[in-house]
Amino acid sequence: MRRIVSHKTDIILKKGDITAEPVDAVVNAANEYLQHGGGVALAIVRKGGRAIQQESNRQKLPLKVSDAVFTTAGNLPAKYVIHTVGPRQGEGNEYKKIYDAVTNCLLLADKLNLKSIAFPAISSGVFGVPKDISAKAIISAAVDYTDAYQTTGIRQITLVLFSDRDYNVFLKCFPENL
Repeated sequence: MRRIVSHKTDIILKKGDITAEPVDAVVNAANEYLQHGGGVALAIVRKGGRAIQQESNRQKLPLKVSDAVFTTAGNLPAKYVIHTVGPRQGEGNEYKKIYDAVTNCLLLADKLNLKSIAFPAISSGVFGVPKDISAKAIISAAVDYTDAYQTTGIRQITLVLFSDRDYNVFLKCFPENL
C-alpha cells in the first residue's frame, strides 16, 4: 500500500477487492447503458445485490463517456455506487476522458457530501485502454482535484487494484510524495 497526502486528502494505492472497501462510495467503471454484466460492474452487482441494477435501469440513459451518476450500494459496505463511463481504446483522447470521468465522480461525491471514495482502474479491462494510461489519468485527476478544490470534503481517495499486475503498473505511476 502507498499513500500520499494532497492538501487534506489522503490518496491511497492498494491491492484489494473494491467491493469490500469501507468507503462512502465505490466507483463502477460502467458501460453507457449501465448493464452490469462483466468486470468490476458485475462484481459490484453480485456482492451488492439486484437493487443496484434496478436503480441503474431507472437512470436517464445512455450516459456519455465521462458522465457520472449514482445509485445506492445495496449490500456493499459503501453507501453509494458512483457509475462512470470510461472510454474504449481507439476512440481517441482516452487519457482526457478517464481524467474527466474521475473528476466528475469526485464532483458528484462532493455534491453528496461524501468523505471517502474508491476507484478501480477505469477502462483498462474489457474497454482495452492500456493500464499505464488509466493509472496516469486517475492519479493526475485525483491530485489535481484536491489542488483545485482545496475545500473538498473528501478526505480519502483510494485506488483499488485487484491484481498484482495492475497494482504494479499503478505503483510505477504513483508519486512518492507531493
